[in-house]
Amino acid sequence: MSVYGPKLMDTGDTAWVLAAAALVAFMTPGLAFFYGGMVRSKNVLGMLMQNIFAMGLVSVLWAVVGFSIAFGGTNGWVGNFDFAFLSDVDYASGTIPPMAFVAFQMMFAVITPALITGATADRLKFGSYALFIAIWSIVVYAPAARWVFNPAGWLFKRGALDFAGGTAIHINAGIAALAVVAVIGNRRGHGDEAMPPHNLPLTMIGTGILWFGWFGFNAGSALGANGVAAQALVNTHLAAAAAMLGWLIVEKLVTGHSTTLGAASGAVAGLVAITPCAGFVGGAAPLIIGGGAGIVCYLALRIKTVLRLDDSLDVIAVHLVGGLFGSIVLGLFADASATGVGVDGLFFGGGSDLLIDQIVASGSVLIFSLVASYLIALAIDKTIGMRVEPDDEYVGLDRSLHAESAYQP
Repeated sequence: MSVYGPKLMDTGDTAWVLAAAALVAFMTPGLAFFYGGMVRSKNVLGMLMQNIFAMGLVSVLWAVVGFSIAFGGTNGWVGNFDFAFLSDVDYASGTIPPMAFVAFQMMFAVITPALITGATADRLKFGSYALFIAIWSIVVYAPAARWVFNPAGWLFKRGALDFAGGTAIHINAGIAALAVVAVIGNRRGHGDEAMPPHNLPLTMIGTGILWFGWFGFNAGSALGANGVAAQALVNTHLAAAAAMLGWLIVEKLVTGHSTTLGAASGAVAGLVAITPCAGFVGGAAPLIIGGGAGIVCYLALRIKTVLRLDDSLDVIAVHLVGGLFGSIVLGLFADASATGVGVDGLFFGGGSDLLIDQIVASGSVLIFSLVASYLIALAIDKTIGMRVEPDDEYVGLDRSLHAESAYQP
């Protein structure tokens, strides 16, 4: 039974978490703009549709069964159906009502599969996408969220830290993106013809919305209007700013230019990397983590070349590598004195225990998601097919799948 009761509720904490949930919800349209500007004009509505659709489908699945799998029961690996259809939800979450926690976690569940769409841009069937994220949200995301966010989860109990989703969200979605791309293959003409972003102003608008919403994403994970939330918000902003600078400096050195796309990508890389760390570090750490993420994620762009995978919008470099970087370096920079929560990392006298736990958590989620995501995508591909027909891909997803056009001739 929950220890939650009316006397424990704090109206300030509740108001902040509800506002944070709204901020995180706003991130999914922001992601749609961010990705939408980077695809070719004939596919922009297809990208927007995939992202917005996740808000509908995943929200319903979260209410029906997802929340219960993530937070129902006491098993360390997978939940039960005690909270199915959000019935009798009494999950204890400090000083906020259970439904505030349900809503906040719902928005995490929504945006996570949407992140995958950046890797599969321009060639994924809409129906197959819908089926994939439906299965993936239940089979992959909900258990992973349980492992790291639920005190009963085996990684949580082991001692691994993940303040707002470096493992459950970014590593999880990033490696799933790699798995799906391995199944569906590259875009037709990839490597032979230019496929530049069609509307970078749209991408920059999306970047701004993501940056804004990320304050709710990270600071909201404090589950209260308190000092931890304030530190997490500052850490979030500083990491994004430092990562943008780090990415642009390396980009300038390598290519001779600093681009708007680089600024956007660098900022998001910093936001990804600070996500697991936000409530556990302070001082110069967010600047170091952010700056490091900007450099590392830029250099990670070569991964898709080495693997010969068409990760259309660099989900692997930004989310997988950024999530891995942030989750692992937390084992170095965690500072319990910064916020009063968590434990000390290696650089603050805590020894190597946390670093080992972070590596175990990152590796466990990565392997689980890679295998499960690949099998789900392969099963769909062998039955109804994952990618559109060649003629449909040539025409573009907007007209072939949705009978619409973003831009009138």
